[in-house]
Amino acid sequence: MLDSGVLSAPHFAVMFERERPDPQTDIEFDFFDESPTVEEGGRGGESTPPRRRRRMPTRPPGGGSNPSLLRLGLLIGGAILLAAVLVLTVNNCRGNQKKAKYQDYMEAVNGPASESAQVGKDLNTLLTTPGKKLADLKSELEGLRQQQAQIVANADALDAPGPLREEQQSLVEAMQFRVNGLTGLSAALADVQGTPSTAKSGEDLAVQAQRLIASDVVYQDLFQAGSAALMKKEGVTGVPVPASVFVTNTDFGSPTFWKQTVDRLTQSPEAGGLHGNQITSVVVQPGNQRLSTSEDNTVLVTDRLSFQVNVKNSGDSQETQVLVTLTIQQDPVIKRPQTIPVISPGETKTVIFKDLPAPTFGSPVNVKVSVDPVSGETNTSNNSYEYPVIFSLG
Repeated sequence: MLDSGVLSAPHFAVMFERERPDPQTDIEFDFFDESPTVEEGGRGGESTPPRRRRRMPTRPPGGGSNPSLLRLGLLIGGAILLAAVLVLTVNNCRGNQKKAKYQDYMEAVNGPASESAQVGKDLNTLLTTPGKKLADLKSELEGLRQQQAQIVANADALDAPGPLREEQQSLVEAMQFRVNGLTGLSAALADVQGTPSTAKSGEDLAVQAQRLIASDVVYQDLFQAGSAALMKKEGVTGVPVPASVFVTNTDFGSPTFWKQTVDRLTQSPEAGGLHGNQITSVVVQPGNQRLSTSEDNTVLVTDRLSFQVNVKNSGDSQETQVLVTLTIQQDPVIKRPQTIPVISPGETKTVIFKDLPAPTFGSPVNVKVSVDPVSGETNTSNNSYEYPVIFSLG
């Protein structure tokens, strides 16, 4: 007989079978676990040791991923991606709205800017129209002043984006300078008759004209350049700032120019001494080739071909609206006119003819340049020249 404290072989085999994992799976469900019981057939009333309870493993055999954790990770990743897309969309919408505000404002500025530039052109035409008299200027100049005053009001009513408030104020100041300059010119012209000399009148008019020149500086530096720099800082691109040039005559600030203008407006053509203009030279660009009237000139044709016609006022009086014409005498004829608004005594101005049609190649043609005679001009022998030219391709 075996000792009561030693398990018999059959009992040991039963325990081994109970403890050994199922070869197909190691999952053992709780409802198969039972409380410890007394082993029937045990010797001496002894009970068998309690069976060890097994828990379900946290992941399937073989180390596979938990489907629940995988789905949670995908949901979190999708939420992050959606949030990023929403942020980008919102920022893009804000950027578009911001650009639209600046664009709307600059489009609104274009109205007074272009209208004011036209007033400047009208002023130049008014002052340079041949045969115009001082008395004729007063009412017409007042009309231009009123137009410009309305432009100031329109500019002041514009609603600029917050960061452009200082530039908006500069816009209004530039427009107001133009009103002040026109008002001053009108007053100075009205005082010409009571001024002791045309030289003094010229000085007075030049002072007022400086306000018109200053208006262009304020507009270009403080409004136009200032607005462009600020929009760049704000990250706004593709929004152009309108230009507005009031003074196109570089002599506007010269007392001599205004003295000669007063002389022309107050005197008859005969009282002004000699009148006349002359062609001094014709230069072909590129290459700075000066044309000759006495020998053939071979001209290389490029997409930058131009003729520079130099015209000199050879008289004693200021001349205005001087017509200069370039004619290439071929079949078909190429003819281009241009006008010099104003040219003072002894001054030389260059008229540039470019963007011309293709000329005839290989055959000699004549290039004629001429400047129309002005009122009171008696010597016209130097008003027109012809140059024998052969055009060639490089």
